Amino acid sequence: MARLAGKIAVVTGSGGGIGRSVAQLFAAEGAHVYIADIDGAAAEATVLAISAQGQTATAVACDVTRGQDVTALVRTLETRHGKADIVVNNAGINVRAEFRHLTDEEWSRLRDVNLDGVVRIARDTFPLLKASGHGSLINIASIMGHRGLRQLAAYSATKGAVAALTRALSVEYAVFGIRVNTISPGFIETAMTRRILKTPPIRKALLEQTPLRRFGTGEDIARAALFFAGEDSTFVTGSELLVDGGMFAAL
Repeated sequence: MARLAGKIAVVTGSGGGIGRSVAQLFAAEGAHVYIADIDGAAAEATVLAISAQGQTATAVACDVTRGQDVTALVRTLETRHGKADIVVNNAGINVRAEFRHLTDEEWSRLRDVNLDGVVRIARDTFPLLKASGHGSLINIASIMGHRGLRQLAAYSATKGAVAALTRALSVEYAVFGIRVNTISPGFIETAMTRRILKTPPIRKALLEQTPLRRFGTGEDIARAALFFAGEDSTFVTGSELLVDGGMFAAL
């Protein structure tokens, strides 16, 4: 039986990468998924991929740094369904820079997407999750919230903040029946990581730091998200699941 049958799900940044994998698995498990992405064409492509599987989804052009876009997304869900059962805060970017050379503009952009965008979605979808009666909010952070690598200090700061926000929200939202959890991926082969992972010395070094000796896939993260979204985790909130091939354990 489909584990998310009849559920309404929203996945931000699902035009590609991890978000697309999450959206496709949720749809395969019976959810109607809203594909919210800054790139409308990419969102439509995800919908087509889901339709080809015989499931349904809706594309919504949404820039999580724009309050009006988030408001429009919420209003669409209110009008059509009156609720959202699952919200996945996946939209994110990376800026690689030596911290001493990081510009104010780069920091502002990184924070606005990776942290402020999560805040906007978590705050503004609250009435929809509350209306569900058993809502699940899933925030995608990163193993980089726990460890440091050169040129990733600013990225690490935003992802560490997302994990901290998750813990606080899990307490605040629990009285409304909303569970809030974090997934922290290790190095996942996506368009965002392709440039760094295709450099042989870096690729070799990162694999050596990963006990399972492989990089993750979008499907690895999607399966973790399915756990938090479904009935198998009804007594789980405020948790952070490291999906990193053992990288954190090997520190």
